[in-house]
Amino acid sequence: MLRMLHKYAGLASAVLVLVLALSGVALSVMPAWEKSQTPIMVEYNLSVADLATRVSSNFPEIEQIKRAPSGRITAYYFTNGNAGAVVVDPATGRAVADYEFSPIVRWLKNLHRSFFLGDGGRIAAAAGAMAMLMLSVSGLLLLARRMGGWRHIFAPVRGTLSMRLHVDISRFAMVGLIIAPATAIFMAMGTFDILPQQTANPPFPTEVSGKMGVALADVAALADIPVSQLRSLKFPYVDDPSDVYTLTTDQGEGFIDQGTGVMLAWEDAGSWQKINEFIYLLHTGQGAWFWGLLLGLMVLGAPVLIVTGVILWWVARRSRPSLPKGVPAAHADTIILVGSEGGSTWGFAGTLMSGLIAHGHHVHTTSMSRFDPAKYTKAKQIIMLAATYGDGEAPSSAKGFLDKLAALKQPPCARLAVLGFGDRQFPAYCAFSKQVVAQAEKLGWELLMEQDTVNRQSAQDFARWGYSLGKALGLELELSHVPVQPRTHKLKLVSRREYGQEVQAPTAILRFALPHNGLMDSLLGRGWKRFEAGDLLGIVPERAEVARLYSLASGTRDGFVEICVRKHPHGLCSSQLFDLEIGGEIEAFIRPNPEFRPGRNRKPVILIGAGTGIGPLAGFARANQNRPMQLYFGIRHPESDFLYDREIRDWQSEGKLSAVNIAASRIQQSAYVQDLLRRDATGLAELVKNGAQILVCGGRDMAAGVAEALQEVLAPHGLEPALLKAEGRYLEDVY
Repeated sequence: MLRMLHKYAGLASAVLVLVLALSGVALSVMPAWEKSQTPIMVEYNLSVADLATRVSSNFPEIEQIKRAPSGRITAYYFTNGNAGAVVVDPATGRAVADYEFSPIVRWLKNLHRSFFLGDGGRIAAAAGAMAMLMLSVSGLLLLARRMGGWRHIFAPVRGTLSMRLHVDISRFAMVGLIIAPATAIFMAMGTFDILPQQTANPPFPTEVSGKMGVALADVAALADIPVSQLRSLKFPYVDDPSDVYTLTTDQGEGFIDQGTGVMLAWEDAGSWQKINEFIYLLHTGQGAWFWGLLLGLMVLGAPVLIVTGVILWWVARRSRPSLPKGVPAAHADTIILVGSEGGSTWGFAGTLMSGLIAHGHHVHTTSMSRFDPAKYTKAKQIIMLAATYGDGEAPSSAKGFLDKLAALKQPPCARLAVLGFGDRQFPAYCAFSKQVVAQAEKLGWELLMEQDTVNRQSAQDFARWGYSLGKALGLELELSHVPVQPRTHKLKLVSRREYGQEVQAPTAILRFALPHNGLMDSLLGRGWKRFEAGDLLGIVPERAEVARLYSLASGTRDGFVEICVRKHPHGLCSSQLFDLEIGGEIEAFIRPNPEFRPGRNRKPVILIGAGTGIGPLAGFARANQNRPMQLYFGIRHPESDFLYDREIRDWQSEGKLSAVNIAASRIQQSAYVQDLLRRDATGLAELVKNGAQILVCGGRDMAAGVAEALQEVLAPHGLEPALLKAEGRYLEDVY
C-alpha cells in the first residue's frame, strides 16, 4: 500500500511539486542576497533612539523606519509631497541606495504562493505541498524498509544510476523536503483562518498629552531597545498632536507619546505569534540566510527525485513481460492472479496464459492486489502465482491480498491452485504462498491441486507443475518457459589462470574488463550495473537461450569482472569459456544477489567453500577492511587446484584474512572442510556465540556435509544451522 501510494501520488503530482520546488529554490537565495547588500552595523549596542535620531536628521519628513530580518534598515519618507524609500546606513542614517522591490522576486512569490490564480491557486499550492510531504514521508519509510531498518538508513545502496541517485539524494534532502512542505501547509492554514492568528495589537490610546517635539534621544522606551530587536518604528503625522509613535519589536508592540516620550500602551507578543514567526523563518530563511540556502539546496533535490522516480517507474513498466490478449474477468473461465516483486513472475504467468489459451480456455490475468471474486462469475479455477518478498512478506503486486481474503464470508466457487516462487536457500522459502494456502483452507476454499513451488525461477520446476495442472484440468499442458533475459553487454577477457589439469578438474579464474557506461544508459538502467562479490554474472553461451549464472569474485570497485569456472564434460557454457582467448568477448549481464554477502557490522565472518566456490569468498576477503574473517577452503591438491593461492597468502599477511585453513583431499593427510570444522569446534562455537556469520559456497554435497558438521559443533551450545539461517547468520550459495 505504501509503495503504491508513493508511486502513483508522485506521478500524479510531479508537475505541481516541480513548480513549487524550483520557485522555492529560487526564493531561498533571496535572504542571502539581501544580507550581502545590507550595510554592516558596526555599532552592536546601537539603540532604536540613536538610529531614529540619525535617520530623522537626514529625512525630516520621515514616516517609518523598518528593519528586515536580514538587518537591512529602510526609511520611508515624504519630500515635497512625494513618497520615497531608501536603504540607510545605521552608522550615519544616510541613504546608501534607493529601495526597490524586485519585479522578479514579486513574480516568483506569486508563482510560488498561488500560481497567479488567487485563492484557488493558494489551495492548489497547499495541495502540492501536501503531496510533497506525503511523498517525502512515504519515501523515507520505504527507504528504511529497503535498507533493512533505520539503523542501516545510510548504508551503501545498489542498483542503477537512477536508483542510486534517487536514494542518495533523498537521504541528503529528506529533512528539507519534510520541513518545507510541512511549514507551507501550516502557513496556508493561517492564510485561510483555519489556525488562529494571534498578534501583539494593543488598543490605540484614548488619552495623549497633545504635545509634540520630544527629543528621540530622551525617549527611554527607544533608548532601552537595541536595533537588533527592531521590527518597525512609525512616526506620528506631521502637525498632528493626537498621533503617536508606533513601535514594533521582536517582543511586542506599543504606542509612545510624541510629546512626553511615555509608553502609553504595550502588548507582548504571544506564544502563538512566536510560533508563527518561527514557522515563517523555517520556510523562507528570512532572518537566517544560511538556513535558507541549506533548505534551498535540499529542496533542489526534489526535481532530481521526480526525474529519477519517473525513470524508475518507466523502466519497471517496460521490464514487465507482455502478456497474451485475454478476456475480461466476467467472461473468463480461468483467472490468473500474479504476486510479483521484480517482474519475473509475470513472465511465467504469460507462459501459463498462452498454454491455457491454446487449449481453448478463456483467461483473465491480473495482480493479486486486484483480487475481486465478485467479478469472477464464470470462473471455474483461480490460479495464483505468488513470489515472496523479504522475510515472508507479500510482493508489491500482492499488497492487501490477504486482507481481502480474510474479509470474505464464503470462498469463491472456483477451485484454487497456488504456485509459489522463491529460493530454497532462504528460510522464508515461498512463505507468502504458504500463507495464502493456509488462509484459503481456513476459509474452506476448495483446492484444485496441492500447492507446489518453483525454485530460483526454474523452467523445469514450472514445466513439472504445468504437467500436474494439466492433469487436474483434464488436458495435456506443456509449459516451456523461456525467461526474458536482461540486456547483455560485451565483456572482453583480459587475463586467465588455469588450475586442476593434473587432478582431472580443469578450472580457471577468468578476469574481464569493465564495460563503459554512457550517462543515459546508466540513468535508464540499460548500462552495466554496479555489482559486488557474491552477485551473479549471467553468461549467454552461443546456440543457447538460457543464461548460466556464475558467482562473482570481484566488485565494481575492483575495476574488473572476475569469475571461477570449472570445465564440465559436455558443458556448453564452461567449454566456450575455456576456449575463450585473451581479447575474446562474451555476452553477459549482472544479476544482484544481495542475500549472500557479509552483514553490515563488524562481527567475525567464517567463510567456507570448496572448488570454484572460493570465487565470492575471495571477493569478500579482497574487499575486507580489518574485519575478523577466516577461511576454510577445500581443494584436491595444493600443487594443482589451489585457486587464489598467491592472493590468499597476501590477504592473510595484510590482515584481510585472520586465519586460513586448507583441506586437501588428495594428499597423504586427506581431509575435507567439514573435518577441519570438527577439528576447530571449540573456537568456531565461541565465534558463533559472539555473533559470527557463516557463509558457505560450493556444491550441494559439500554444503550438506558442512551443515552436518556445524550441527555437531554447535548443538552442545544450544545453537544449530537452522536457527542461524533464520537470523541471517548462515548463508549459502549452493549449486
